[in-house]
Amino acid sequence: MISDGDFIRLSYTAKLEDGTVVDTTDEEVAKKHDIFNENARYGDIYLVVGKGHVLPGLEEDIKGKEVGYKGTVEVPPEKAFGEYNPELKDTFSVNRFKERPEVGQRVRIGDKLGTVERIVGRRVIVDFNHPLAGKKIIFEYEIKEKLVKPEDKIKALFVIHTGIDAKDVKIEDGKAVVEVSSDVYLNQVFLIGRYRAVKEIFEATDVDEIEIVEKFEREHELLKLGEEIKKESEESSEESEEESKDESSE
Repeated sequence: MISDGDFIRLSYTAKLEDGTVVDTTDEEVAKKHDIFNENARYGDIYLVVGKGHVLPGLEEDIKGKEVGYKGTVEVPPEKAFGEYNPELKDTFSVNRFKERPEVGQRVRIGDKLGTVERIVGRRVIVDFNHPLAGKKIIFEYEIKEKLVKPEDKIKALFVIHTGIDAKDVKIEDGKAVVEVSSDVYLNQVFLIGRYRAVKEIFEATDVDEIEIVEKFEREHELLKLGEEIKKESEESSEESEEESKDESSE
């Protein structure tokens, strides 16, 4: 039976009451419903029950279930993205933005993220409610696995907090060595999230030390170098074509 503190792996698809798919762990479903994000990580997700890694309403329904459970839960707004608050709007001068915003665009103002609702002359009205505030969310989900080994828990926490899959984790004499790919240190989410991952690893396991190691593989690095060279060549070719067009138009 699933309870607080358990590490689990699950898949899900989230819909609105009218059937509109708003989120999913399945890449093919995302493509089918035109919500695919090439920067997103698709596949099963991990969560630690009781840590708030998923919406409260979904987490509550997971508790008490068994591995292998498949089901549906309707999550009301107050246990999803909150009720819609009409007072969470503000007006800004168009000069506040680097580029002229468009209606529907997601924008960050200070530490708040909002959606451009209207543009009236040089005034921009931004709605800081979550786009799904006030909506009931229906989850179809399956509990795939309960993680027991500390190595698996460490891998899960890295995915949860950084979106990165650790290549390998080894624990010896109280020290965990986490192997990651060579390009993760270019990832801002990883750089910030690794500290949260480390904190929760110490809380969830008996390890006393954590070492994060970059792994460089000859074939991967040469392939990446080849792609960079190809990209530079294509960009250079495009610039040459533009210059030729400009000269001919003169």
